Amino acid sequence: MEYPKLAPFPTNFLWGSASAAYQIEGAYQAEGKGLSVWDQFVRIPGKTFKETNGDVAVDHFHRYREDVALMAKAGLKAYRFSISWPRVLPTGRGTVNEAGIKFYSQLIDELLANHIEPIVTIYHWDLPQALQDEYGGWESRQIVDDFTAYAQLLFERFGDRVSHWVTLNEQNVFITHGYLTAEHPPAVMDAKRTYQANHMANLANASAIKLFHEKGYQGGIGPSFAYSPTYALDANPVNQVAADNAEQLSADLWLDVYAWGRYPALVMTYLKNQGIAPEVTEADQALLSDPLAHPDFMGMNYYQTNTVTANSLEDGVGLTKQNTSGKKGTSQASGVPGAYKTAENPYMQQTDWDWNIDPEGLRIALRRIESRYHLPVLITENGLGAYDTLETDGEIHDTYRIAFLKAHVQAIQEAITDGVRVIGYTTWSFTDLLSWTNGYQKRYGFVYVDRDETDEKELNRYPKDSFYWYQKVIQSNGEII
Repeated sequence: MEYPKLAPFPTNFLWGSASAAYQIEGAYQAEGKGLSVWDQFVRIPGKTFKETNGDVAVDHFHRYREDVALMAKAGLKAYRFSISWPRVLPTGRGTVNEAGIKFYSQLIDELLANHIEPIVTIYHWDLPQALQDEYGGWESRQIVDDFTAYAQLLFERFGDRVSHWVTLNEQNVFITHGYLTAEHPPAVMDAKRTYQANHMANLANASAIKLFHEKGYQGGIGPSFAYSPTYALDANPVNQVAADNAEQLSADLWLDVYAWGRYPALVMTYLKNQGIAPEVTEADQALLSDPLAHPDFMGMNYYQTNTVTANSLEDGVGLTKQNTSGKKGTSQASGVPGAYKTAENPYMQQTDWDWNIDPEGLRIALRRIESRYHLPVLITENGLGAYDTLETDGEIHDTYRIAFLKAHVQAIQEAITDGVRVIGYTTWSFTDLLSWTNGYQKRYGFVYVDRDETDEKELNRYPKDSFYWYQKVIQSNGEII
């Protein structure tokens, strides 16, 4: 659709930015915090770029007031952050670490004092190592009760000050990378275990949302999904089928369960034929189907789209690992034999990490969620990972990031004009941070943090040009982009 004039952003639109506990906090053993699976995983040789870890990260734990002051200077309306499960429950359940609760309570109060709405992510990948050791973490049904109890603790302690809750961040990523490609903890490569662990995560998500609604806590709640809409390379019908295969296996498998409580028939048929379908009991189905267990909004992390073609069953391309080096052009085609494989889209440029740059895909993603699920969308991540240069005068001229974000903000406004209900936009990320397995060289932030893989330096903060650009966008409520 083309319009002579675009609709304005809602007056209460949540312009914000985002982070995750493990990637920014550091202080990994401070004040009673327990170990997470990432604290262990990063110590496996070869798993992260230059053996980087989050022991210190960008030291947000000790510098949160400085970071919030920068957020206020930027004019943020919202800040999405995650709570570290082992910081508040060192062994995953049982005794509460009050020092951890105090840290997040102070952070929330600091945000509110600066007129910034806290958006809290309950789980952003840092599972307590104690639960992984005790019963295998996400592979056990015990995780459902433990996650629900953990979520209730957060609702009770912070619910009077938090109105937007995100249950699980990118379940599709932490499950597939953890159990299918071994790129994340627990570093397993087993398809059967993948889909069983994913089912347990679905139950945990539904259980926490149901509790939230039953108890009548204020605000709304929903999961955050890493959505990369799929295109067929061309109009060849076999490639169109491949695109549908990819969309159902990579998106509907999660989104349908979140919104409707049921697995897509095509996907379950495929998984059963492969002997890797999860075991779904009548009680499981009752929980997933309960309207109280369905989200108030769909959180969406958007970075790119995928383009696919048909993939032969006999000699087709399987899953390949992602580019974590930042050497452009080193990624290989990846796919599921008999279903689809990725292909290079001639209409797109790529980042140094070979991610497609496709602002129009964000509009498509928003429209698909609205038309299929009829839920408002909170864009919980969107940003550009790039190499940034700190100049001798302390400035960072990231015009490429401004161009990237500007095009995506325009795509959001076009989607709003299309009729999509968009609650807010929290970019990834506010400060630079540890980019999981990519180290510190892959920078996303509006604020440059002066450190690298080998030297923490002084961890000084420097606003980039994009910081001041976003400041103007927020001040004008999107009129100036």
